[in-house]
Amino acid sequence: EINMGQRCSDTRGITFEDVRVPKENLLLGEGAGFKIAMGAFDKTRPPVAAGATGLAQRALDEATKYSLERKTFGVPIADHQAVAFMLADMAINIETARLAWRMSAWQTDNGIRNTYFSSIAKAHAGDIANKCVSDAVQIFGGAGFNTEYPVEKLMRDAKIFQIYEGTSQIQRLVISRQLIETFKQRA
Repeated sequence: EINMGQRCSDTRGITFEDVRVPKENLLLGEGAGFKIAMGAFDKTRPPVAAGATGLAQRALDEATKYSLERKTFGVPIADHQAVAFMLADMAINIETARLAWRMSAWQTDNGIRNTYFSSIAKAHAGDIANKCVSDAVQIFGGAGFNTEYPVEKLMRDAKIFQIYEGTSQIQRLVISRQLIETFKQRA
C-alpha cells in the first residue's frame, strides 16, 4: 500500500491466525495487553505532537518566505493584512502547540501521569499542523497546489497527525474524561 503522505514510513499490517500463547509466556496475564498499550500513549503522544508542531513550523517558514518574495500591487503579499494575519495565527498556534508538547514531555520525564496533557498536546498539534499547511497552501495560491513548492507535500503529510496515536476525536474524549474526573475529585 502507498500512503497519501509520510511516504518515508513504510506501513504494513500483520495478522495472527490461530495463534496460541502458552501461559508461561504471558507477561501480565490474558487481557492485560490493552491496558499496557493504552498506558504507552502517555509516552508516545508527546513526540507525535512534536512532529506535528515541526511540520506546522515548516509550513509557516515556507509561507513566510514565499509571502516576502511574492509581490502584488508592487508590495510583498506579507504586507497585506489578510496574509499577515494568517502568518500571525500560524505562529500563535505553533507556539501554543510547542508549549503543550513540551509540558507533556516534561511530565513524562518526571514520572508524572500526563494523560490529560499528552492528549491536549497531540490533539492541538495535529489540528494546527493541518490548519497551518492549509493556510500555507492558501498563501501560495495556485502555486501551493502543485509539486513545485513543498507545501503540497506538507499538506499530504499533515493528515496522519490527526489519526495515529488516537484520532483527534479520541483525544477529545480522553481530555473530557480526564477533565470531568479531576473536577469530580475537587468537588
